[in-house]
Amino acid sequence: MAKTLVQEFTKGLWNELPPFRLVLGLCPTLGVTTTMENGLGMGVATTFVLICGNILVSLLRNIIPPKVRIACFIIVIASFVIIVELLMQAYTYPLFLQLGVFIPLIVVNCILLGRAEAFAYKNPVVPSIADGMGIGIGFTLSLGALGALRETFGKGTLTVWGDMSYNFMDVFPSFEPFAFLVKAPGAFVCLGLMLCLLNIMGKK
Repeated sequence: MAKTLVQEFTKGLWNELPPFRLVLGLCPTLGVTTTMENGLGMGVATTFVLICGNILVSLLRNIIPPKVRIACFIIVIASFVIIVELLMQAYTYPLFLQLGVFIPLIVVNCILLGRAEAFAYKNPVVPSIADGMGIGIGFTLSLGALGALRETFGKGTLTVWGDMSYNFMDVFPSFEPFAFLVKAPGAFVCLGLMLCLLNIMGKK
């Protein structure tokens, strides 16, 4: 049992890494990762909804009629998105403003609906929690890494969280940021480079 739980958790950290292995959730991956803080914030919010949604879907899997299961999944996910939206407004309002419309759009994130359909609806609660945690943490790390890459080379700064910010211009005054990387086309370029790197690492 413990080995199975570890497998369900770790698969989301590499084998089923959402943006780079499953190629899912690309809208927030490309849209919010202008800074590392934004990427981590979106990842944490999505992870919260993913874990809570998996738990509730797993608990109700014997009650939800198969014909209306997708609609039920969406209602469950939307309920937790409202909760996370209210929590962010209360405790991380500046980050909430930066993420903007991408917070309510978590409802239509294919990762959450996919995990509810492919896993939580067919498995007990504890494995569903492990699945949600693994996929969520993998998604958070992916967004954080992409945000760090774009912000470091596109702005010359690195904003980890809140006041934890670093300015590389203080250390390297001659550094000229590539502003292209924090624009929409730059997101595709950085994502492509990271996909290439991960594919090379995967083959080795």
